[in-house]
Amino acid sequence: MSKNSYEVLRRPLITEKSTVEKEERNKLCFEVDRRANKIEIKQAVEKIFKVDVLDVHTIAMKGKKKRVGRHFTQLPDWKKAVVTVKAGQRVEFFEGA
Repeated sequence: MSKNSYEVLRRPLITEKSTVEKEERNKLCFEVDRRANKIEIKQAVEKIFKVDVLDVHTIAMKGKKKRVGRHFTQLPDWKKAVVTVKAGQRVEFFEGA
């Protein structure tokens, strides 16, 4: 099944930890489609940001439990990808963050 690159990458994850990883180790974090595999994620990042991807790690994240009054609800599960980019290459999208 062929997916659009923008359907594979949902959004970048900008946290303190991901910012440190980006600056020190050239690693970018994204929320990705739960059905996407490492090959699709690599192709999507290379196509959208025009960089060379060295490695892709994926993590299946469990949705958090939330409480609204006396009722509990569960946020949906999601998938995180940590993408290692070739040294010296930058992603302009993250420069302002």
